[in-house]
Amino acid sequence: MPVIRLFYDDLEKLTSVSIEKIKERLPLMCADVERIEAEYMDVEFFPNRPDLFSVEGVSRALKQFLDIEPGLVTYEVEKSGIEMVVEASVLEVRPYIVCGVVKNLQLDSNAIESLMLLQEHLHRGIGRNREKVSVGVHDLAKVKPPFRYLAVDPGFSFVPLDYEEEMSMEEILERHPKGIAFRYILEGKAKYPLILDSEGKTLSFPPIINAEQTRVAKSTKDIFIEVTGLNENVSSALNVIACALAERSGQIQSVVLRSLPGDRKEVEKETPCFEPGTMEISVKEVNSLIGIELSAEECKKCCERMGLVVEAKPEGTMAVKIPAYRYDILHPWDIIEDIAIGYGYDRIKPEIPGTMVIGEVHQIEEKKRAVREVMTGLGYFEVLTFTLTSERKQFELMKRNLKKFDVVKVASPISTEHTMLRCSMLPNLLEILSLNKHRDLPQRIFEVGPVVLNYKEKCRLAAVSTHANANFAEVKSVMDAVLKEMGLEDAEVVESEDGAFLEGRRADIFKKSLTKNATHIGVFGELHPEVILNFGLSYPVVGFEVDI
Repeated sequence: MPVIRLFYDDLEKLTSVSIEKIKERLPLMCADVERIEAEYMDVEFFPNRPDLFSVEGVSRALKQFLDIEPGLVTYEVEKSGIEMVVEASVLEVRPYIVCGVVKNLQLDSNAIESLMLLQEHLHRGIGRNREKVSVGVHDLAKVKPPFRYLAVDPGFSFVPLDYEEEMSMEEILERHPKGIAFRYILEGKAKYPLILDSEGKTLSFPPIINAEQTRVAKSTKDIFIEVTGLNENVSSALNVIACALAERSGQIQSVVLRSLPGDRKEVEKETPCFEPGTMEISVKEVNSLIGIELSAEECKKCCERMGLVVEAKPEGTMAVKIPAYRYDILHPWDIIEDIAIGYGYDRIKPEIPGTMVIGEVHQIEEKKRAVREVMTGLGYFEVLTFTLTSERKQFELMKRNLKKFDVVKVASPISTEHTMLRCSMLPNLLEILSLNKHRDLPQRIFEVGPVVLNYKEKCRLAAVSTHANANFAEVKSVMDAVLKEMGLEDAEVVESEDGAFLEGRRADIFKKSLTKNATHIGVFGELHPEVILNFGLSYPVVGFEVDI
């Protein structure tokens, strides 16, 4: 979840509301206050609300929520006279681009930090770690329009951000930290995307890095924004950033995008565009879903507290106008959720269910309890991790073959870290070890929970141990103890081919059966050195995973 740092003086200046009242009301906007310090607080927001990933966006939402400036915010857009020419060469590499200008800004250190963090949060969320969308912000005074968006050979050179020496694009991917982190996005491309000004100066090498010469500083008054990507979400990212800067009294100006004739006819459009979307909902559906009785007028006021505008229609329906920076509203139920928040969750009275039943502990929960006792008795600490994960963690980092599994993918993931249901818990445990590298060794952790394998849910036990002397003998003895306590002393142990483990120090576990072939129920051994390094670990790791 994105955590936003909100400085009190900045927040009070943007909202004209006391910080005491903000602390009281902010959690009711479905925000989780993580930390309160003397000068700032850290607040966690859901990834589906990128408009709240900056102090500017939060201040706008607060003014609406507190009835200071309710309803749809309108941003005036002037024409800048600036043009971006999109050449045919880039269409096969990174085809989508939108641009905008924000002028007459007064930036301080807080504003610059907020802008940079907003950019990175957009990269991780909407941008899917820059692959789908990447944002570049530039000091407009340091470049000369019109601009060109094209694809060039990897040998093209410029000075990248945070460097003083000129580097070729190929060298940037090999040596620059951002190039190393995101070079996979351009893997297999013969040419790389580039943005130049009319004098041939480099603005950006999307989605990797900006040029040093266009760096935004406190002295910057006018900002040029370019957003490139692989889909229409580039417009959402541009709208979020432009509207955030407008909250600091910036004046938004449009840029004309002109595509040169190539494989398609010449196209011209102007961005950003803040035309609101429209969606219809019924008062009856609102009351049914929330469980309270609201009139159309009350629904309208609730929508206005969330920055929406409602036009009442006959037969109890409402046409709701949605601001261009609200990327998250995809369905009428999203508006109904906003109505519930605008009404106030604190005002909705809880009710005891009308049906009373007597429960009992499920058989699998009894089994899990027994397994927990075994593992804690063996000196392991229990952890809980997410069931949502990514193919990169489950397969690429684990040296496992994706083709062997039928994975359950998330239809509309909100981040690159949560794209599928896990089919193994070991990657999650290795990630926990990675986050605790600064802690003393040995570290021994386990988890009991669900995995989804070939579209079927299974309950598993997984555990890992890391320290300087971790070896196969250690994990074998632990595995023997666990199998004995589970009543599987006669389980068959055979040599494994699991790529996550070191060859010759890995084994599969099969449960014998009188009526059918032995069933594969687990694996254990020493983790492969490449897997250990993939998770940023420095010491040997042993582990196992077994169906319970």
